[in-house]
Amino acid sequence: MSERQNIEWKQSWHDDYLKWVCGFANAVGGTIYIGKDDDGNVVDLPDVKKLLEDIPNKIRNSMGIICDVNLQEEAGKKFIELNVRPYTVPVSLRGRYYYRSGSTKMELTGVELNEFLLKKAGKTWDDVIEEGASIKDIDEQSIKKFIEDSKEQGRLPDTTGLSTLQILDKLRLVEDEKLKRAAVILFGKDPNRFFPNVTVKIGRFGTDGSDLKFQEILEGNLVHLLNEVQVQLNYKFLTRPVDFAGMHRIEKGEYPVAALREMLLNALVHKTYMGAAIQIRVFDNKLSIWNEGLLPQGLDVNRLKVDHNSRPRNPKIADACFKAGYIDTWGRGTLKIINACKEAELPEPEIIEKDGGVQVTIYKVPDGGQIGGQIGSQIGGQIDILTERQKDVYNLIVANPKVSRKELAEQLGINESAVQKHLKALTEAKVIERIGTNKGYWRVLDK
Repeated sequence: MSERQNIEWKQSWHDDYLKWVCGFANAVGGTIYIGKDDDGNVVDLPDVKKLLEDIPNKIRNSMGIICDVNLQEEAGKKFIELNVRPYTVPVSLRGRYYYRSGSTKMELTGVELNEFLLKKAGKTWDDVIEEGASIKDIDEQSIKKFIEDSKEQGRLPDTTGLSTLQILDKLRLVEDEKLKRAAVILFGKDPNRFFPNVTVKIGRFGTDGSDLKFQEILEGNLVHLLNEVQVQLNYKFLTRPVDFAGMHRIEKGEYPVAALREMLLNALVHKTYMGAAIQIRVFDNKLSIWNEGLLPQGLDVNRLKVDHNSRPRNPKIADACFKAGYIDTWGRGTLKIINACKEAELPEPEIIEKDGGVQVTIYKVPDGGQIGGQIGSQIGGQIDILTERQKDVYNLIVANPKVSRKELAEQLGINESAVQKHLKALTEAKVIERIGTNKGYWRVLDK
């Protein structure tokens, strides 16, 4: 037997260990052995009788709970077994809340504390009424698109002739005609007026995370973001545009459409909406999506790679996305990402817990799949004479031949005179050609 999720060894008793008792009570329960070292060996424990009286009293007086405190003996040496059962109500120690996660004790604060208290009350964050919101804050166009998207799957009840409020009621997103948070996230005209960072940040990077080339910051409700992020990825960040409507089409050498869409949906559905923005990082040879919010208790990244049950952070949002046909409810999202990459003969995706959230990274193949490789395949040996910034300008022109000098400057974060120098270099290298003047466009020259 070793220390793990529900077992802790302590050589002697200190009142600070009341935090561990609180953590076990708020999680799945556990046992603390007083009088055992880190290897589980029994050591001499002084004042055993006094501890048998003091520990239960301190637990009851400081937390208002009762635990079983038993005297045990092994090899002639005595130790204490402290059994803590899980509580359905939140347990605090002098106004502070602790939680046992894995083999560590953590203090709950901020968003984590809020979610914990809601869970103990039988609620989730997205199921709470948003008192400041009204039906006027709902974007009817987003609801129309949502209904249109749902027709193919046939999961949404008939909404013909229903008002906006009645449709939201069908989706269980209102209570006593008051909007729940999920309704604002899914269909709000301006969700950021109510919650911070209902936002997706997309950045194009060079060799590493410190080399930011250009970025886009997108705001809006979930239905809007699901569409707009895909548009922006195609327009500015991916060398070879992909058809996100073709969910099952696999393109060798490129990021699989199904994997990209599933990564985005997972981030939108499982995000902690009181936390940081969703962050998409596009590199030459990989693309990652990060969303704040750790995995649920008992679920780790290894379980995500095999069959596992669905445990969404935001059940109301997840249910609406299921009815629209965006997701299923069987916990297959990560498996779809892995299988899509496998079918496209790409490396296995990386799934990690990072900075209080989950990050999924997919990789291109070494040859032909990199953004730099795409340039090389189109302009041949000229790739060697281009700078990294000129390659960035070229990529944006490939994505949008009608892009203006001003737009290039804004997307790259440089001034227009610098853009003009790069355009001149690309033109002199016979990589691109200008057709027309002010209302013209750029033509890519094949070699």
